[in-house]
Amino acid sequence: MQQPEERIKELKSVLEKAKNLRYKAELRLEHLERQEEEILQELKELGVEPEQLDEEIAKLEKEIDEQIQQAWELLPRELIERHGSA
Repeated sequence: MQQPEERIKELKSVLEKAKNLRYKAELRLEHLERQEEEILQELKELGVEPEQLDEEIAKLEKEIDEQIQQAWELLPRELIERHGSA
């Protein structure tokens, strides 16, 4: 069985580790909160509400797909056929 002094020393060590972990967690939380604010500000500047983000991403993906399709349609057929046989 451990002596009371040893148990107290062990308890102090555990408490110190817990304090360090809490301090690191608080710093991380502050960093994440700053990042969140920056992202929200960027969204505001782009005119996008956070609730509409999924919708906006889907809209942009659709526009990209349409523009890629248009680019393919503008290529001369012979280039497409040569590329396909190469």
